[in-house]
Amino acid sequence: MAAVLVAALLGGVVGYALGRPDPIEASVAQLRQADAERDAQQIVELTELAHRTGEQLAPIVRGLRQDAEAGRVPDRAQVDAWQQTMRQLAAQFADPPSGMTATNVARGGLRGAVDQAAVAVDSVALALAGPPAGRTELMTLAARQATLAASTWSVAATQLDQINVDAGHGHQHVHLDVGDVEGALGPDGSAEGTGG
Repeated sequence: MAAVLVAALLGGVVGYALGRPDPIEASVAQLRQADAERDAQQIVELTELAHRTGEQLAPIVRGLRQDAEAGRVPDRAQVDAWQQTMRQLAAQFADPPSGMTATNVARGGLRGAVDQAAVAVDSVALALAGPPAGRTELMTLAARQATLAASTWSVAATQLDQINVDAGHGHQHVHLDVGDVEGALGPDGSAEGTGG
């Protein structure tokens, strides 16, 4: 009986010694946990930023495209306001924090869309400053650039929706309300906050 008890105790000690993580494994696990917590917070912050940015970006993209389709160039005050807004929106993405790859991809896509929309607005400014003969072509180019911005944003918004679901926040739709955009991805139809 005593031999069985000693063997059981010895087996328990050996099993504990072999099964517990060594200090390196424990440190790696702690780092991974800290990264996951930091990324979860970054996802929340990026989603809030995307909502705010989208609310300001969508009217510019929509207005620019409508002007181009109607064959008109907006006035100088409108273009100046758009350029000022685009500078502010771009500045929000100027110094991004380092996050997990999926979050960095979403942030990079949103930033790329904002940068592309800024180029579209700059093209409108060129159309306005240039001779009337070339304005239609420049407005057409600006509309194409705005459409690419909306399409790029849609991909990043889809990525952001997925990482929100993966992080347990549920669906978060930040797609731009700019009308139909060929090649753009739309929200998946799930209710906000569900699926997390």
